[in-house]
Amino acid sequence: MGTLNSLDVGIILGSLALVVLVGLWAARNQDKTARGYFLASGKLPWYIIGAAFVSTSVSSEQIVGTVGATYKNGMGIANWELWTLPVYTILLVVFIPMYLRNRIATVPEFLSKRFGPLCGDVYSWIMLFAYIVVFMVPVLYGGSLAFSELTGWNFYLVLWGIVILMAMYTVKGGLRSVMFTDALQCLMLVGGGVILFFVALAKIPGGWAAMEQANPSRFHLYHPPSDPNTPFLGMILGSVGVFLFYQSTNQVMIQRVLGARSVWDGMMGIVFASYINLFRPLVTCLLGLIVYHWINVMHMQPPEGVGLPSVNQDLTFPFALKSLAPQWGLRGVILAGFLAAVMGATSAQANSTATIFSLNVYNKFFNKDATERQLIIVGRMASGLALAIAALIAPSVAHFGGIFNYFQTGVTYLATPFISVILLGVLWRRTNYQGAMFGLVGGLVIQGAVAIGLPRMGIDLHWLYNAAIAQAIIICGVVIVSLATHLPDPSRWKPFQWTPAMLASYDEGVTRPWYKSLVLWYGLFAVIWILIYYRFW
Repeated sequence: MGTLNSLDVGIILGSLALVVLVGLWAARNQDKTARGYFLASGKLPWYIIGAAFVSTSVSSEQIVGTVGATYKNGMGIANWELWTLPVYTILLVVFIPMYLRNRIATVPEFLSKRFGPLCGDVYSWIMLFAYIVVFMVPVLYGGSLAFSELTGWNFYLVLWGIVILMAMYTVKGGLRSVMFTDALQCLMLVGGGVILFFVALAKIPGGWAAMEQANPSRFHLYHPPSDPNTPFLGMILGSVGVFLFYQSTNQVMIQRVLGARSVWDGMMGIVFASYINLFRPLVTCLLGLIVYHWINVMHMQPPEGVGLPSVNQDLTFPFALKSLAPQWGLRGVILAGFLAAVMGATSAQANSTATIFSLNVYNKFFNKDATERQLIIVGRMASGLALAIAALIAPSVAHFGGIFNYFQTGVTYLATPFISVILLGVLWRRTNYQGAMFGLVGGLVIQGAVAIGLPRMGIDLHWLYNAAIAQAIIICGVVIVSLATHLPDPSRWKPFQWTPAMLASYDEGVTRPWYKSLVLWYGLFAVIWILIYYRFW
């Protein structure tokens, strides 16, 4: 897309330096204990939790992909960013009170305590592989490649530069460093993206109203059940399936909440994330609508050396950056935010890999009497090794992209057995070890059979429907197996059984002023969310 000016380069390098300095500063103030390294000693405030929760869930290839998909398919793609109220409500009402009341450190720990050790082991081994090989690798490859193409900088220099910078604070500082840098990166990512959106929108005569009037059919969030991209019925089903798994029982995401200094801070962090997510479509989707209007309605030509999104939709983001971003440093701000997306997602995955490996694998299978210092050392080694392995594998995605896409889809389907078992374990006391093992192991077989079998039978469904069908079968199977076998011991289900009383004690007896009311702020968010869907239905 051409060379960056010195101001852009200075902004990028300055932003990277600031991220590393914040990470090292956070590491200096960390307690030198295992709980301090892996859970930030349970001292994280709500605003850090909320910002980090958002930063962790946005990756660079997601930005490029969703901006391009919105250019091609319209506003319906924004559902993938806006669909938070149903999922966050379940997270707030059911999961956070249960996790924090029981001082859970990892999802495998919950599975082991609720059902039995083998259930936790299944989660640990599957997700360790997934975090390193399937999730971190595409994020590093896609982010480094896109940044390299946008700037002209060498791909390998970008790749290893990102990894080394992340390792400087992630390996040393653990969760506290990752959380504070994620919060900063959230500000960079969302701030820069929102600025670019409004700067680009200002170049459209008549603004948003003119775009909507020119192509009204492209400005709807509701899409029918048969829609191949964002079927609304599929989104509803995903709220208790794969979406809920990602936000509530995925170690990478939920670890941000497990380090909260109180139940209130954990819950208010998610409320804060809810508001930030209202701005996410401006960063990750709606820029595509502006580019579509610029090219297809205003008939503006692309700058020299920039391809048309109509030929390749993934060129939409580079097109916008070259055509619509001014020369006064905004490109540097946007690209700094782009790097922040890569570093935020990858550092979170490396940290969660270290947590699961140290607490649920090393401490259990290799050294049951490990000291806290040994756990921290192993955690640092696991975090650094995970980053190195992912970086070494990343270039191979260019040759095996189809296989990696297949693996990503497969790991998405892995969510179905996990969320089915965990939901039943929290909501139904009769769920026992035998039922859980059927759900985890047999559920993988069921999900695979549905995902592979239905297309071979000529039934071509959206993957959200495939997951929902498999989830219904798995839940039925868990119920049948649990009823056919012995009752679980009360010590297994009582601490984790959800009851409305858990919500009554979310403030832990602390009296707070009205402006710190969770119900007030989340209720206001719900009203805004509903109005957005009403407006663009």
